[in-house]
Formats: sequence, C-alpha cells, structure tokens
Amino acid sequence: MPSIQQASFSGHETFPFRYTWLKKAVDRVREEPTVFGLDDAMVRFGVGKNMVGSIRHWGMVCGVLEEDTEIFNNRGRSLRVSKLGDQLLGTRGWDPYLEDPASLWLLHWQVANSPERATTWFWVFNHLNRLEFTRDDLVAEMLRLVEQHGWSRVAENSVKRDVDTFVRSYTAPRVTKKTVVEDTLDCPLVDLGLLGLGSDGATLTIRRGDHPSLPDEIFAYGLIEFLRLREHKSSTLSLEELLFTPGSPGRVFCLSEAGTLRRLDSLNHLTKGKLTYDETAGLKQVLVLEVPDPLHVLRAHYRRTKA
Repeated sequence: MPSIQQASFSGHETFPFRYTWLKKAVDRVREEPTVFGLDDAMVRFGVGKNMVGSIRHWGMVCGVLEEDTEIFNNRGRSLRVSKLGDQLLGTRGWDPYLEDPASLWLLHWQVANSPERATTWFWVFNHLNRLEFTRDDLVAEMLRLVEQHGWSRVAENSVKRDVDTFVRSYTAPRVTKKTVVEDTLDCPLVDLGLLGLGSDGATLTIRRGDHPSLPDEIFAYGLIEFLRLREHKSSTLSLEELLFTPGSPGRVFCLSEAGTLRRLDSLNHLTKGKLTYDETAGLKQVLVLEVPDPLHVLRAHYRRTKA
C-alpha cells in the first residue's frame, strides 16, 4: 500500500471538490497542458484564483491528471490527462458527469490512497483506529503524525483547515443565516454516507456497513490495486487482511464483514478466474492466480450499466 514520505495539509485552498471540477480539469488540460499557470486561467475555468488552484489539486489527488514526466525539469508546470481520467471523464468517457455512484466510490478510493497529497484523508480511512472522533481529536492525531516523522514547516492552523476540509468532503454543511452560498455546495463524496456528524455538531462517526451503492466491480478494482501495491507478494489473501489491513478494500470502503463477503462471491466471475474466494478447510481467503488489469474490471462495470 502507499506509504507517507512527506505529508500535505494544503493545496485544496480549503475547498472540497465539486461535481463539475474534475471534468473541467480534464477538458482544459487536454486543450492546454499548462492551463493552470496561464494568466487567463480564472476565465477558462470560470472560478476565482483560489478555486483554480483547488481544481488542479483535486485533479491530481483523484488521479485524473498527472505531471507530464516526458518534459525535462517540468516541476508540475505541464500536466496531462491520465489514463483513468480519459476513460472516466473524457469525451467518450464512462461517466463524465459523475452520475453513477460507482464513480464516486472510485474517486473516494483514489483520494484515500493519496498519502502525500491528501494525508488526512489517507490516514482516516487507512490508519485511524477509532470509529468515533471529533475534529480536535483528528487535529491532535495528525500533529502527532507530523511530530513522529519530523516533518518541518507544518503549522497547526494548516492542519486545522485541512481537517475541516476533510469533514466537509464527507458531511453535508449546516446552513445558517451567515452561511455563504458557496459553502452550501456539497462535495460528491457526501453521497457515499461514510462519515456521520452527530447531533452535537462535533462527534464524527465512520460508518462501517454493507454500503449497497458500492458495485462489486469497484470493490474488485480496490482489491486488485491493493494486491498490486502489497510489499509481500503472496498467492493468498486472508479475509482478515481484506477487512482491516491499511490499503485494503474492506478498510478503505468501510465495509462490514458481511458486506465484504457478499462482494467476494462475484470475484471469480469478474476476474475470469484470476482471483477466487475460497473457504476450504475453514480458511477464508482469496486465491491469487494472477493480478488482473484493474481498468478491465472498471470497464466491465460501465459496459454493464450502459447495456
């Protein structure tokens, strides 16, 4: 699974991403790879300067944009649309306007596996060992992480703003008379219902469950990505690893054991026998014959839903 070499608690400019942002990012970068550095970027995107920076950030975090490594000494100036970005949000993309809940689960997976660009998101869904917490608890947890790794130049206020942005990514805003209209626009990830906000307005709860809107193919995609990034290659994967290991689909998708088992039933069919769930001799495990191409599994979902 991804590990944290350097944390980031900024880049989003305190904005969770909006429904139209990723599609805009893909379209504009395809037209002009250096668009985010242009003087007229605000006009091209139709938003303010800070939001332009936020759109770039989320495009990278969600894996639909990437730096163009073929340009010498690029340093992030020139971007390109990733293979995932093109397949999902391109002109003939699977779901350019994020109308399918599967796409939101896919984007959640991308964000939760981006430790160096979305450290708080990564930590909560992979390493936080509690289901209930407050913003203050999470700030304290992230500051401990900063201290343990000896990361410099991380201000407490930056962490607080980052934690607040994380919370607003998964919970609907509370509207008051003083609320700015811009702040009432939900992040698409709110629809996943992964984070609950208590009636006290302070207690947050990670909701583990079946999550019926999570398709088997997206679960399989997460499992394949988890297998690809495992340090210790093995021909088997236990149910316990699937449920609780950082980076596993059970952990990242906040699935219950029953919800995980239900999706494992279709694994053999979805991967054409390359991955199979087996309970022989009382051992609940996935047998790994070969690690499939994750994009093939995604493609199968969108073909099925459009058929």
